[in-house]
Parts: sequence; C-alpha cells; structure tokens
Amino acid sequence: MADEKRDYYEVLGLSKGASDDEIKKAFKTMARKYHPDLHPGDKEAEEKFKEINEAYGILSDPEKKSRYDQFGHAGVDPNYGAGGAGGYSGYGDINDIFDSIFGGFGGGGFSGFGGGRSRSNPNAPRAGGDTKVNLTIDFLEACKGVKKTISVQHLEKCSQCGGTGADSGSKKVTCTVCGGSGQRTERRKSILGFMETVVPCSACNGKGQKIENPCKKCSGAGRFRTTSKFEVNIPAGINDGQAICLGGKGDAGINGGPNGDAYLTIFVKEHDIFKREGNDIYCDVPITYAQAALGAEITVPTIDGNVAYTIAEGTQSGTKFRLRGKGVKFINRDARGDQYVTVSVEVPKKLSKKQKELLKEFDESLDEKNNTKQKGFFDKLKDMFD
Repeated sequence: MADEKRDYYEVLGLSKGASDDEIKKAFKTMARKYHPDLHPGDKEAEEKFKEINEAYGILSDPEKKSRYDQFGHAGVDPNYGAGGAGGYSGYGDINDIFDSIFGGFGGGGFSGFGGGRSRSNPNAPRAGGDTKVNLTIDFLEACKGVKKTISVQHLEKCSQCGGTGADSGSKKVTCTVCGGSGQRTERRKSILGFMETVVPCSACNGKGQKIENPCKKCSGAGRFRTTSKFEVNIPAGINDGQAICLGGKGDAGINGGPNGDAYLTIFVKEHDIFKREGNDIYCDVPITYAQAALGAEITVPTIDGNVAYTIAEGTQSGTKFRLRGKGVKFINRDARGDQYVTVSVEVPKKLSKKQKELLKEFDESLDEKNNTKQKGFFDKLKDMFD
C-alpha cells in the first residue's frame, strides 16, 4: 500500500520543494552508496537501492512530481486509481534510470542485476564531460574585477555530421557481432570454474550500432577536440583558488545529451605592498623619526589609489590604524572589507657629525615624561636586584 511507503523526499534526504539539481545530486550520491554491485548478497542494500530509484523516478518527472506534491503517494500509485506513475517495475527500469544519470559506470564497470548488463541503452543521451581551465591574474585585478579572454580545450559536436558520426547519405546499422545489444559475454576459466563477464562489444564500441560510412571530419566520433575562446568577467573580490563555472562550455554531449561545463580556477599573484586576508587588506608604511615624533600627514597606498592620512604626534613604531571600506568587495553583497595600515619608524643611518651632536643634545633635553617605557623598564630591572 502507498501509505506504507516512506516519503520520497525523505528517501533522498531532501526537503519538500527541492530543486531538480538537488534531487539529481542526492540521487547520484545515494545510488552510488547502495548500488547492489557494491554490496553483493546484501538484501537490505538492494531494497534501499530500489526505494531510491523509485523515489527518483517520481521526483525527476515534472508531471509525476507535481501530482506527488499535491496528493502524495495516492497521486502516483496506480493501485489508488490515480494512475500514471507506473511505480517500480523491476531491475530493468532501475538500470534505465541509473544509466540516464551516470551514462553507465565507465562502460561496464558494474554488471547490473541478474541480466549482467553494463548499460540498458548504449545510445541514450549522455551529458558531455566537464573541462578545467586555470587562469592567473594580478592582485589588483582580483580586487577590482577584470574581463579576460580564455582558451578552453573541449570536445565539440561535429558540424558536418551533426554529431551522428555518419557521413552524408550514410546511416547506422545494427552491429552483427552483438546483435545491437552493445555488449557481449566473455567466458573464462578460473580456479572456481567457468565465469562469465559482460563487456562492451569491441566491434561497435558498446553502441550496438555501426556506421556504414564514417564522417570524414570527425572520423565517426561525432565530436572532435578543439580550442574555443571565451570572454569571461572575473568578479571583483574573487580570491586565490576560487573557481567560476562556465555553463555549457565543456565537452559536447553524446547522442543529443547536454554539454558539460567548464570550470575556471583563478590564481592570484602576490603584491609587493598589499596582503589580503578575507576581504581585508594589510600593508606596512614606513615613516621618519621626525614624522613619528611631531605627527604628520602621510601618503597611504590603497587598492583605489593613494590617500592622505594624518598620524598623531608621538606615534610609535608598530601602531596600526584602520581605513574603513578600503578593503576588497564582497562578491555576493554590496560591501567592502577594511584596510589595516601598520606604521614602522625608520631609524636614520649614516648621520653627519653635526646631526649626531644635534641628536645627542635633543636626547639629553628629554626628561622622564618623554621616555616612560624606558623608565618603567629600568625601574623593574632595579627591583629585581634590590
């Protein structure tokens, strides 16, 4: 009875209202986990796998999903008279669902159920593979955003044959070796006796069909490797190691399947002055002894250009101050980090005789109020030995 079944969303570990992508992702994860070929003889895993595929069969179909969301199991279970769902009809349907998602496990890595088949439909549409591209940009380009032209190596659908692999006027015929199944059985002798293994048919490469006259441009593959150029907007605030998904820019699909995606990974060069932590910028600015003692307006570099900042009289080396909103933009919201500036007092070297005399005279003119840290240090030192 339908009321004895678990909620289909619960079966896939999802909440009601999950998107198509979330449903597909959850199915992939759980189907791989409980596939009976990974758990031979485990009836519990086999039942869970059946339950997972039944849930996916409903939730992946927009019409069935709509009825299920409205009426529950009664809306999709033919036993309730609602009709149309078809339910779960056996291992053959499981393989059809599984292959539509994964395109078969590597062309025969799993043997399936009972029938020992690698793929139920070798000519079903399959998505193209994803491709990866790396791009190195400058520090300031990452902070402020930039437009770049990149080259992506991928498999493109052959324009001459439209992806069929057949030359003009040619057609596909059923493979005489496998009879159109796309697979054959190998019988091998082992210490346990003869064992049969289902493998893709080598005569038709597991497709069940052969092309009379292959396309001259792609040699019958239906796709050929090429390099395409795309203009990409790198958003302001992107960080080192982040990736951008370029939808549909990967390998062309097979048998009319969708294209894969291209993933662009960004690498950011280091900067001579700035360092970045999250969306905050850090830098060190040297100041003179006189500027530190007297106070001054100094020039501070930022990713937007130089700004003026007034430091107070008596600023100590290592003092840090913050410039609000002068950091890096957040990608997902209209806000920026801050910039933190640390000043370091540069002690003069190679003084002239006159400069030394003036400095000594200046030092002697200072009293304890001007050297509180030094006085405190020597007071503590005196207490240690008294």
